Amino acid sequence: MPIPSNFSKKVRMSAKERAFSQIQRWIIDGTLLPGERLVDAELAEALGVSRTPIREALQLLEIQGLVELLPRKDTRVKNIEKEDILKMYSTLSSLHALAAEAASLVILPEQIEQLKTLNAQFGDAIANGTPYEAMELDEQFHNLIIDISDNPYISSFSSSLQIHIRRFKYVFLKQPMSGTHASVQEHSAIIDAMEERDYEKASVMMKQNLIRPMHELYEFI
Repeated sequence: MPIPSNFSKKVRMSAKERAFSQIQRWIIDGTLLPGERLVDAELAEALGVSRTPIREALQLLEIQGLVELLPRKDTRVKNIEKEDILKMYSTLSSLHALAAEAASLVILPEQIEQLKTLNAQFGDAIANGTPYEAMELDEQFHNLIIDISDNPYISSFSSSLQIHIRRFKYVFLKQPMSGTHASVQEHSAIIDAMEERDYEKASVMMKQNLIRPMHELYEFI
């Protein structure tokens, strides 16, 4: 089980939280591959914690659907299925389009500036070849719009989907595709529409921002 030794360690977190966060990240970025067996003793040694918080973290990851407990009592990284891309992205696009529509009616000038800043940072991360940072900034951009929409149901369902979409999104952002740069332009169009309070255009552009990478990623995988 290839566990890197040079990863950044979180501070001010419990052992379980740190284990959960790091193992989740390793699963998302492909350090721990689909189907790979997870050995709690090895993970405990790598993270500098006891085996108890590792087991607790793996239980949480199983609930999230990122790992699975097999009949032989092995814990393995859950496989990802290509067809899930179409199911998850199409659902997420509808949720985020609804959020963009609602947010367009109430967004404040300072929130517009926040979105512009996040999008600029997102573009820099893509240009600098840091896909994990780009993915996090992309999520911050979308999550800010969801927060502005003030719909807890969109927030809840979106968070659940994003946990799994992250695994696909990381693969997508690692590729030198023009589509990743297109995301920056689409974000700008969303911001412009929201600034003009054009909720219909904001909704359409938001859906495009998620459907386009869905098709590109599906073809790539």
